Amino acid sequence: MDPASVARAGAEAMYAADVASRSLGITVSSVGPGRATAAMTVRPDMLNGHAIGHGGFVFLLADTAFAFACNTYGTPTVAAGADVEFLEPVREGDVLTAVAVERVRRGRAGVYDVTVTRADGTVVAEFRGRSRAIPPR
Repeated sequence: MDPASVARAGAEAMYAADVASRSLGITVSSVGPGRATAAMTVRPDMLNGHAIGHGGFVFLLADTAFAFACNTYGTPTVAAGADVEFLEPVREGDVLTAVAVERVRRGRAGVYDVTVTRADGTVVAEFRGRSRAIPPR
């Protein structure tokens, strides 16, 4: 199987098992070796006490794109750590898109950057994830 097919097959299997992402309405629109794009609409039940989108949901969207990007090589991979910078508030109805891009992958470790934007292109968060490939069970 070519690398793009491996990435797509892995994403399809992972999405089918990803109850959390599916229950939040997250969709994964594209994957390829070391990259993935995911999207989500901010719902009323995702708002915090300030009536803006809870940062945990923005993080979750970025983490989902990261997870799909680092699992595009056919090797089970998990997060070893992540950091996020929230740059702009998000509001009910905002359509957010997270684009994950691999920066480096060496041995069992990888580093991925994820940019989260609103539909108008405004960057609302920057996320950096560190991955670790795990041995098959």
